[in-house]
Amino acid sequence: MRSRLRPPSDAVAGAGADATPTSMSGRPSRGKPAGGSRPVGPARARTTGRARGRRSRRDSSTRSRRAPNRCVCGGIARALDLVGERWALLVVRELLLGPKRFSDLRAGLRTIGPDVLAQRLRDLEAAGILRRAKLPPPTAAQVYELTDRGRELEPVVLALGAWGSRAAFPSGDARLGVDSAVLALKTLFDPASAGSVDEELELRLDGDRFRAHVAGGRLDVTRGAADAPVAVIETDPATLSRVLQHGRKLTAALRAGDVRIEGDAASARRFLALFPPPEGAPAVPAGAS
Repeated sequence: MRSRLRPPSDAVAGAGADATPTSMSGRPSRGKPAGGSRPVGPARARTTGRARGRRSRRDSSTRSRRAPNRCVCGGIARALDLVGERWALLVVRELLLGPKRFSDLRAGLRTIGPDVLAQRLRDLEAAGILRRAKLPPPTAAQVYELTDRGRELEPVVLALGAWGSRAAFPSGDARLGVDSAVLALKTLFDPASAGSVDEELELRLDGDRFRAHVAGGRLDVTRGAADAPVAVIETDPATLSRVLQHGRKLTAALRAGDVRIEGDAASARRFLALFPPPEGAPAVPAGAS
């Protein structure tokens, strides 16, 4: 029987710590080097390749979140570079009806954190979509308002609202905000039904006042009290939505005290008839407010 020979001790000692380990057959070993834990040869190549792949995927995902969309140059891609981040268009929506303070924006966007909101405001300001301003005395508070470029997004936001109005309401604590309810009026407005109507009314939703002017087949709504309204309609966003879009009778809402009208009741009813519900509008969940 052939015996296995150990290599001479002086050969092992003379190899030194940097020598490549060999097997008993004299071929380079695929194991770990004598003085460390890093694999060598094919084993190291496989390990290095896997690590490089993980880093590449991680770096790629980070770049896709942070870097602008530079792989295409179409107008939609460039627009999404500016307003495609989450909450950006909702911030624009909150400012379409007039300037707001930071606290007012947070009240309208209840689930956004203050740090995220502050970052979106900085991003939109850097893109020239909004700017900071100060209210006149005696308030003198800092507010955010849309620039001319930012106001150009109104038809985009309204079109998205019309498209989304046919989607189901979210489950849980679904709540229609004041600005959402008022902008829904612009989405639902029927110019043909307005005809030759030329009237100004005031809407009061949860204490917020809005001036609504119908003239020349157009509806203009701005934040603030009306100067000389022919009628004042007072309610809350959920009731207004149910009356206009989800089949609740106005007479029943008036009888229950959920809608109150001051001034010319006929003008108020005529105004509310200018907003036919969209086809396929979903039912409001029972728990929605």
